[in-house]
Amino acid sequence: MIFAEDTQESLRAAVWLANSAQEPDTLTDQAALAAFLAEFPYTGRIDRDEAELTALRELRPQLRRMLLAPRDAMVEHVNSALAAVSLTPRLVRHDSADWHLHGVADDHPLAERILVETAMALVDVIRTHEGSRISVCADADCAAVALDLSRNRSKRYCSPTCTNRNAVAAYRARRSRATSPDEQRGAMRSPH
Repeated sequence: MIFAEDTQESLRAAVWLANSAQEPDTLTDQAALAAFLAEFPYTGRIDRDEAELTALRELRPQLRRMLLAPRDAMVEHVNSALAAVSLTPRLVRHDSADWHLHGVADDHPLAERILVETAMALVDVIRTHEGSRISVCADADCAAVALDLSRNRSKRYCSPTCTNRNAVAAYRARRSRATSPDEQRGAMRSPH
């Protein structure tokens, strides 16, 4: 495992939120917020109201900047995020998650808790020099954040959709190169 499970989950949630701002925006209503919370079941205060949705939507550009920053700039983003809140770090265990660190009390707004958890996860990224695991999707037509948690550092795309689109394009390109124009003309002249 590259990072502790809570670090991986915090990074996945931050990437999901940052990518939800890409066109088409996928965090526009309470149903989308419910889908996010179903995939990333945060504990503590969850208001499920328009103010919370707005706060999460406003957090997305900051998360993207933090995630994609070069290492030294990432440190500045992390320090700024941590300095902006009253930290009350404590070890907690809940649901199926074993002991892990929560940086702020459970009654803080969800967007603030997500920001702090992202900052704490990025501390691990910075300390282990693993910033290259967070990048912009390798698909030329996509600007989403890609998170590579694979052992062999092989993930280049943000989603299966981009992965599949590029695999098909690469296959078609290889296939068209394998059949040169001379081979195509020869195939037309040869009797069957």
